[in-house]
Amino acid sequence: MSEYAIVAPEDFDQSVFRLIGKEWMLVTAKNQEGKINTMTASWGGLGVMWGKNVAVTVLRPQRYTKEFIDQSESFTLSFYDDTFKKDLSYLGSVSGRDEDKIAKTRLTPTDANGIPFFEEAKIVLICKKLYSQPMDPEGFVDKSLDEQWYPEKDYHVLYAAEIEQILVRKDS
Repeated sequence: MSEYAIVAPEDFDQSVFRLIGKEWMLVTAKNQEGKINTMTASWGGLGVMWGKNVAVTVLRPQRYTKEFIDQSESFTLSFYDDTFKKDLSYLGSVSGRDEDKIAKTRLTPTDANGIPFFEEAKIVLICKKLYSQPMDPEGFVDKSLDEQWYPEKDYHVLYAAEIEQILVRKDS
């Protein structure tokens, strides 16, 4: 971990709109058997809730990574430079239920205090779960969002997690 600097959340000056929406992120967790899984995500946010610095991410119920998040107290959100876009695309299109998808990428698993991420990450948010709630279709004020994004009615589960640590690669 010496190649990373620890950055206080109030000093984190990256655009979350660019990081999450354009560059994507990996959501990574370890299950009770010690196996890790990851998935690519492009929805989420960072902010302050309950007096804590938090990350919010959403996972569909059928995603294998959701099982890992549900079994774990903590998970990571990690970000990569453009040279890993193909790897992130692959990790978002194949299920870890069907194959060892991580082994088919150029990413190297590592961890911080037992919480998994990948050595190639330029930014890592180490997150502790605080809240989990399935999205309720009754909550949509703009009903077109429900129609557009949930034709199968497979509503995301929202996770709010305290950002316990931010690691930024020293050479980024």
